[in-house]
Amino acid sequence: MAESAIRALLAGLIDYAGLFPPAALSMGEAVANYAAYRGSPDAWVLGRFVVPVARLVEFETLAASRPSGAPWPLSVLAHGDDCRAIIAFNARHEGRAVIETVEARAATPAAVTALAPLAAVAAVFVEIPVHDDPDALVATIGAHGLRAKIRTGGVTADAFPSARDVARFLSACARHDVMFKATAGLHHPLRGDFALTYAADAPRGAMFGFLNVFLAAAFMRRGLPVAEAALLLDERDAGAISFSADVAAWRGHSLSVGALAEARARIALSFGSCSFREPIDDLSALPLQ
Repeated sequence: MAESAIRALLAGLIDYAGLFPPAALSMGEAVANYAAYRGSPDAWVLGRFVVPVARLVEFETLAASRPSGAPWPLSVLAHGDDCRAIIAFNARHEGRAVIETVEARAATPAAVTALAPLAAVAAVFVEIPVHDDPDALVATIGAHGLRAKIRTGGVTADAFPSARDVARFLSACARHDVMFKATAGLHHPLRGDFALTYAADAPRGAMFGFLNVFLAAAFMRRGLPVAEAALLLDERDAGAISFSADVAAWRGHSLSVGALAEARARIALSFGSCSFREPIDDLSALPLQ
């Protein structure tokens, strides 16, 4: 797997958000899970631990006794006036934990601009609405040296954008050279109909696959049109996607390991998921190679 295309696409891809719905674990459960995942054979897919800035003190209390080792990378949900709290946390926990990224929301160019000071302390991902053309917002995000974030689902069917909405967002990021992350609704590798929560009577709905989203981003960086990217985002046939040691392919299109690695480094950082095992276990069941 050391040089395979699938590893180039997936390395460090999943930011663990166990504190958030539908899992909504306690801080103790989420911290324990993250520690276990970091020591597992699948740790190469694991990214950051996601935590609201308002719960950093709770995180510090529960994580203080963990064994020493490489610093835990964190992504915090914050506001524009949280710079001091982030700086103070990083100073207190140097060598043990570091806030690498900050996630915030904005719906207008002015609101994006108000978040710019956070970029002095961490990489900032700005979650924006995508039901309307997000090009102007993505352009403003790029102009301030920030990054973009898209919500790709939720616990109700109306929380999911259309494939065209997602493709248009990815196109704007590629055009303006803006890195993005995704959040919510990406528990499975391929597009399909799944339960939206873990409740026994949970409603079902169409969910995007993380392979669909991140392959679409990589292909769009190499010029794939929005209409074709929307088809890839809607792809449900595992037989249409394949990975080898050197290439990822989808219906006549292909990307080299180098192109995948470049896309991950330049445009497609990660996605947040309240489950780490579910995406990994579902992926292992697919005949992709």
